[in-house]
Amino acid sequence: MFTGLIQGLGHLYFQGSQQILVQYRPSLVWEDLAIGDSVAVDGVCLTVETLTHQGFVVSVSPETLERTTLAHRLSSHEVVNLEPALKAGDRLGGHFVTGHIDDVGRVADVQQTASAWELSFTVPNAIARFIVPKGSVAINGISLTIADCNDLGDYFNVAVIPHSFANTNLQSLSPGHPVNIETDVLGKYVAKLLGLSSHLPASTNNGKVLPEITPEFLATHGFG
Repeated sequence: MFTGLIQGLGHLYFQGSQQILVQYRPSLVWEDLAIGDSVAVDGVCLTVETLTHQGFVVSVSPETLERTTLAHRLSSHEVVNLEPALKAGDRLGGHFVTGHIDDVGRVADVQQTASAWELSFTVPNAIARFIVPKGSVAINGISLTIADCNDLGDYFNVAVIPHSFANTNLQSLSPGHPVNIETDVLGKYVAKLLGLSSHLPASTNNGKVLPEITPEFLATHGFG
């Protein structure tokens, strides 16, 4: 379990067919990092197998490389965001992030304003239903609040404060960049309990119009 609050940046290097060396920058000091610990690498939960000087080695499955941006980060040598697993008693400053990527999205636009950065993203229809205004989303492992989205949810934007922009790999993104997307786990559980397919547009489910989600509807289905 993670919070989406990035602790540092690093780079990825192949160490064999399914092993990756994660080398973090000298400014990051993880004295208590141990073999077997979980670390979110650009939002992907990976297990530390070997410790090295200023880094660690993890194994990744072909599915992980296929369903996330890690292969792209390896080939492009772009920086990745790093966050250790949440400890009992730690402050929960972001939101509950599992490190299990739902899908890969794309950067649509990046704009600087007087007090922040505004970024827009597109996501596949399969996860669009979980994108809601003022909801939480993890982008490359970063906990962000959705400022607004279209009706389908496959296009949304976020506002990023200068500190978060400067201390994560958001600063290196440009239109077209792939990003790891993890939607709010609470929304996925609600959809599961209501029997809604996550692979269909938000407005329908197996050809049927979905009921309006109201306080009365939630109370009837045990969410009162």
